[in-house]
Amino acid sequence: MGSLRSILLILAIAIPSLAAADTVSFEQAAALLGASCGKDIDDNCRGVNLDPTRLKECLARNQDVVSPLCKTDSAKAFDAIQKRIAARTAVAKICDRDATKYCAGTPKENSKLVPCLLTLTRGISVACTRAISEAGYR
Repeated sequence: MGSLRSILLILAIAIPSLAAADTVSFEQAAALLGASCGKDIDDNCRGVNLDPTRLKECLARNQDVVSPLCKTDSAKAFDAIQKRIAARTAVAKICDRDATKYCAGTPKENSKLVPCLLTLTRGISVACTRAISEAGYR
């Protein structure tokens, strides 16, 4: 069970904290994995580099011995992680016009752009607001 806690801690630290409307936070996805797949991970994926891609590959390689609940819930969890990553990637594109208008001179990477956009109390487009929320920055 100690390995399971380590997995959850590493996933929570390695992937930024999030919350959103259409997407599930990385913490929620990690909790689902831990609850449904903890024993399977401990039994079959010991020593695996603990990132979502490698963990997903390990569970897929061992699908013949992984519990049915883990198979179902891990698919949901990894899908949620991919949706959150895609939402984070989309923020810069969707918010480009708002960033140019309100955050001129701010570098275009999300780590610089999002804090500027979050300081705005009005004027930001609905699409940009939605993208920021779906990416879990709000």
